[in-house]
Amino acid sequence: MSEYLQLDDFTRYTFLSGIEHSPDGRYACFVTHKADLDENGYKSHLWLYDLTKGTHFQLTGLGKERSFIWLANSEEILFSAVRDPKDQERQKKGEPITIYYKIHIHGGEATEAFRIPLQVQGIKPLGNDRYLVTAAYDPKKPDFTTLSDQERADALKKLEEEKAYEILEEIPYWSNGGGFISRVRSRLYIFDANDGSVQALTNETLDVESVQLNEARTKAVFTGSDYTGMAPLENAIYLADLESLSVRRVTPHEEFTYSDPHFISDDTIICRGTGWENYGLNENPRFYLVNLADGTKKLLTPDLDGSTWSSVGSDCRYGRGRSSQVEGDHFYFVTTEGHSSFLNRMDFAGNIEKLTVEPGSVDSFSVNGDSILFIGLRGLALQELYSLKQMEERPITGLNTWVQKTKKLSQPEHLQFESAPGVTIDGWVLKPVDYEEGKRYPAILDIHGGPKTVYGTVFFHEMQYWANHGYFVFFCNPRGSDGKGNEFADLRGKYGTVDYEDLMKFTDLVLEKYPAIDPARVGVTGGSYGGFMTNWIIGQTNRFAAAASQRSISNWISMGYTTDIGYYFAKDQVGATPWSDPGKMWEHSPLKYADRVKTPTLFIHSEEDYRCWLPEALQMFTALKYHGVEARLCMFRGENHELSRSGKPKNRIKRLEEITNWFDRYLTEKPV
Repeated sequence: MSEYLQLDDFTRYTFLSGIEHSPDGRYACFVTHKADLDENGYKSHLWLYDLTKGTHFQLTGLGKERSFIWLANSEEILFSAVRDPKDQERQKKGEPITIYYKIHIHGGEATEAFRIPLQVQGIKPLGNDRYLVTAAYDPKKPDFTTLSDQERADALKKLEEEKAYEILEEIPYWSNGGGFISRVRSRLYIFDANDGSVQALTNETLDVESVQLNEARTKAVFTGSDYTGMAPLENAIYLADLESLSVRRVTPHEEFTYSDPHFISDDTIICRGTGWENYGLNENPRFYLVNLADGTKKLLTPDLDGSTWSSVGSDCRYGRGRSSQVEGDHFYFVTTEGHSSFLNRMDFAGNIEKLTVEPGSVDSFSVNGDSILFIGLRGLALQELYSLKQMEERPITGLNTWVQKTKKLSQPEHLQFESAPGVTIDGWVLKPVDYEEGKRYPAILDIHGGPKTVYGTVFFHEMQYWANHGYFVFFCNPRGSDGKGNEFADLRGKYGTVDYEDLMKFTDLVLEKYPAIDPARVGVTGGSYGGFMTNWIIGQTNRFAAAASQRSISNWISMGYTTDIGYYFAKDQVGATPWSDPGKMWEHSPLKYADRVKTPTLFIHSEEDYRCWLPEALQMFTALKYHGVEARLCMFRGENHELSRSGKPKNRIKRLEEITNWFDRYLTEKPV
């Protein structure tokens, strides 16, 4: 007999990431992550899949192995971890050090391979025990690669003293999840494990992203922005010659941004790119071929209007993995179409073929020859590893099948309607798991973030928990969402207008189609953009009996000039600055309408959320209290914008408890 889904059941889920074939294609490695309540964190392990035998098993056991690379012999895996308490203490004191271990896939303990005196962000083997390394560089800190033991001790003492203050010289000066980053860059280095030497390839002001090697591992291509003072939106393609140890810019100076470059030959790459000509930051990039000799580019996909990544939301992921790859004569990538994401491949003439057809989400993948593996969400199944052949999917793992077998779950029921002429909105309703005809129920409208993401039919823990807790839950993809092309997603200058109309029409439709919902007991919640919309809604209508605003925006002026992306995001999305049109920014700010609010509102925010900084919640909370509205604010220390998805497990439990208790207080006839 199935049991009710519990609030803390997510701590028992297994999250998967980072699937990667071995060079010879016989094996694949991936990472599993699981909450650890004792340490209030996550344990991560490497798992091995033997494609020949069809078996999979856990490879490492310490619980700190979150990323890895295959070595050329396909028999060994290299991964970073901090296993020695003394090394952990050195890192806490601020010493940049990354320790790598090597493990044989056929057994034996992992052994330390080498140490790199840098805060490594990525590593790629070049052969002969040489590695191309991407690492954080901070000119305000000493170069630990050249220090003696005494000099290192003195430097660490000075770093400890400097924790008392922070100097800001650039924007952005901080990054959500990354802390203070003024003058910090990602740099390229050559590390030689034979003698422990480190050599920088890029300069102190060039910020490096998306590094890829050619087949011979003699060249590297990457995107980068070379700047001081203010990080630009535009970037360029760079080429590093790993034999002469030289770096040159490939593409000209222009208002254009590139991402995800891959070699298709030694003189040509394929990449995404956009100049934001028609839709600003909302514009979906298209694919280009770039000639590395002269920097000229050729548009491969002139008619491509959709997004080329997965933007399907879920609170049941942890870790990352590959979302694009060149293999043979094709480029493999993910698209979001409608409310699902799909794996595709494209030849170098621009012809695209969709490889998956099942609804859900393709979270990461790996291709080796004819073998395609991906980690995905399907139906109400949590993440599993799948193989794909001729558009037929086969599950390999069953790490989370216990959820469907033992827990009561609510199947999403699709609702589609025309919100405006030619504008179709997709939404879904979850019934309470023990739904009874003739009974009246409370309900929760849940609004996604982004705004350029989508809700779909994949598993969402918080929604399933509320359905188990006796609530209807309903959610949709209003204008501004992803999956339906550039025009549908273009919300610039329209925040709180057409999107608000869509959400209210959807609410009306849900109440019409589901008369079991008590319209006097409906709540609203959402995070990030969903938090903005929650703040906006309570200032426009009193139809909701309670609200829970999470990691929100309340004031476009303050958001624009305190957050990590605000200095370019607010201008683009609102279409104004405080100097060009302050009235426009204020018109679209929920804070302007706070004096109208009557809805009891809970605010959830993280102290280190630099994407939507804490003052956004504080302003709205203060305004409601000032005007005599029932309000509560729960702030989480040590958390950032990702609290609901990858925050510390105990904080994620507390967050969901706070929201649920708030709705129980105002939406249930007899408070629980």
